[in-house]
Amino acid sequence: MDMNTNDILTVTFTLFAVIDIVGSIPLLISLKEKMGGIKAALATAVCGTLMILFLFFGKNILQILGLDIKSFAVGGSIVIFLLGLEMVLGHEIFKADKDGKSGNVVPIAFPVIAGSGTLTTIMSLKANYDEWVITVGILINLVIIYIGLRSLNIIERALGQAGLLAVRKFFGVILLAIAVKIFSKNIVSFGR
Repeated sequence: MDMNTNDILTVTFTLFAVIDIVGSIPLLISLKEKMGGIKAALATAVCGTLMILFLFFGKNILQILGLDIKSFAVGGSIVIFLLGLEMVLGHEIFKADKDGKSGNVVPIAFPVIAGSGTLTTIMSLKANYDEWVITVGILINLVIIYIGLRSLNIIERALGQAGLLAVRKFFGVILLAIAVKIFSKNIVSFGR
């Protein structure tokens, strides 16, 4: 394999690990039920747009808004925490959107799939890899995201109601832990 292929694989696997579409499946199934469905193409397109925008303009976008990466990460971690809490407790925090379109953007596209961790990872990958290599890695992950979103009904049927409930509670605790980790890692910069 040549250097570009190795770079593309490294970037693709890095983004796959950070996006964690497989680990997000219980949450996505929960959101799908609440919203009456997920538009896989729309959610994937929004994710792709966010990732490409942050690849080329991430720091500028945050500067225009008067934000830094750490503030962005803290905001995303709070939304992830609330989603995890909802999964564990079974109480609705995010109200269902009747048409479901905005739900495909928030919270599905951001912060669940293309969250602060994904967007900051994309910006930090620029230090070691060409933009075209990162773009290819993003595109490969968008295909995986689309397939994952389209497969939610199959996965839901395979797990069954009891299995889905158990997995949802387990991953809710995992989401809470991830949110606390992101929050605590980035909150220390405030007040300095």
